[in-house]
Amino acid sequence: MFTARWWERRGLQIGLLCLAAGTTIVLRQTQGSLLMEAYEVITRPLQMLQTGPTKEERLRDARILELKTQIAELQFQNQKLKQIVSYTEKQAIKERPVVARVIGRSADNWWQQVTLNRGTSSGIQEGAIVKAEGGLVGLVDQVTANSSRVLLVSDLKSQIGVNVSQSGAKGVLKGDGSAEAVLEFYEKVPNAKVGDMIATSNYSQKFPAGVAIGKIKSLDLKRVPTSIARIELSPPLRSLDWVEIYPKPEIQQEKAEVNNTQAKSEEPAN
Repeated sequence: MFTARWWERRGLQIGLLCLAAGTTIVLRQTQGSLLMEAYEVITRPLQMLQTGPTKEERLRDARILELKTQIAELQFQNQKLKQIVSYTEKQAIKERPVVARVIGRSADNWWQQVTLNRGTSSGIQEGAIVKAEGGLVGLVDQVTANSSRVLLVSDLKSQIGVNVSQSGAKGVLKGDGSAEAVLEFYEKVPNAKVGDMIATSNYSQKFPAGVAIGKIKSLDLKRVPTSIARIELSPPLRSLDWVEIYPKPEIQQEKAEVNNTQAKSEEPAN
């Protein structure tokens, strides 16, 4: 009787101790592999639901993103070329420009110059006019067989004769090393207002007249000795990509020919 009661009180405890001891022995012998296998079996469904993409899936997604980026870039460049072709087809045959792309630009002279992928092999000469959407970009000042360097209108050394399209008020546009320029008027009180458009004038010695450059952003009529205006340049000089190169103005060639003729006529006869 006493043994039966003692077993009823202690049997469960003894059974649990035996189970714990057996489990310990099994874990030592299997080094926990059995427990790990049981854990993996239990948690595998949860892992399948919660795990992220595999390495192969990540590589595939990265490749897809790369291809999408390339397609977007090609579409953008194609649209740019279509715009340029549409524009050049409207020009007279003798005025059709050479289309070129910007291939070089230094952070140290971002607003001073750019390098194009066309040179003498494409008929480019020093003094050629460079334009883009929005108007005048600059002047070719150095040429090799397959490249050209362009002095931008935003360069601090750039000076261009211009006029206000709405009124004809004239002045000199000077580069400011930024997307803006400074216009110094010839008149103390010019006939101009904010928003007026600016273009090259017939006073310009290097550029043809009537080429758009920008618009008046602000006026300072109290400036001494001459009034000035800040001009917001219309060509996308900040992010140039494709441009058009035009021959030197005929007026320059005509002047050069006249000067040569005069010089020859002044030479003493042998």
